[in-house]
Amino acid sequence: MTSRLKNLGLILLITFFADCKSPAVLPSKKPIKDLPIKELTKAIAKNGIQFKKFRSRVKTTYDDGKRSQQLIINLRMEKDKSIWLSASMLVPIAKILITQKKVAFYEKFQKTFFEGDVSFINNQFNTDFDFTDLQNLLLGLPISDLNKGRWETISHPKYYILTPKTGKMQLRPTFFFDPNNFHLKEQRFLVPGTSQSLTIRYADYQRLEGEFLPREIQISLYDGTNLQRVTLEYTRVDFPDRISLPFEIPQGYKPIEL
Repeated sequence: MTSRLKNLGLILLITFFADCKSPAVLPSKKPIKDLPIKELTKAIAKNGIQFKKFRSRVKTTYDDGKRSQQLIINLRMEKDKSIWLSASMLVPIAKILITQKKVAFYEKFQKTFFEGDVSFINNQFNTDFDFTDLQNLLLGLPISDLNKGRWETISHPKYYILTPKTGKMQLRPTFFFDPNNFHLKEQRFLVPGTSQSLTIRYADYQRLEGEFLPREIQISLYDGTNLQRVTLEYTRVDFPDRISLPFEIPQGYKPIEL
């Protein structure tokens, strides 16, 4: 399970609700007690981001407690179509292209590449992660669709906390929302019966052209013994009219399996 969580992590690398039958769910300093689930999820859904194209320079830091390493990643995204990343350490070292049907990347140190789809993740976890899940993770949105399934709240003095009612899940999610603005502050996935976990925290948000996007994302992978953390800091964010997604695996690179 250690390598499975690691693979997932690497590849992973609303203010108002109005209803004629009920009062609006307004932002508040503290969570409203006994707030109906349906009203809460509708208020959260209003934090959806409206865009066609997105790009950002991302300062990325990896830390496993023994060593820390920094990369600069250029992130480009066409909503619901493709995610493109180019990583560099003074010089370009790797590129990744993720679409609805394909995951492909190559790296220049070992001159290797991979082409496939997200099934290599889903086959290991018995889950149904897809392109939209990764897109949501990078945009500060819940990976799970809160309009599907049955959810319940956990009482907390600082956050609205949502978790599924069913216990029969390979990875059990828990979502933490800020009552001031319904922004997602944390999404946590636990492997039932173990101490293994994947945690994504959104330390801060920034407003751009009327949309709220994460300023910093902290991704933590705990395998029961070791903790690995990746921090993504978004800078130079914009919504351009046009973007290019150049990706071509160089000749002579060797394929790998995941």
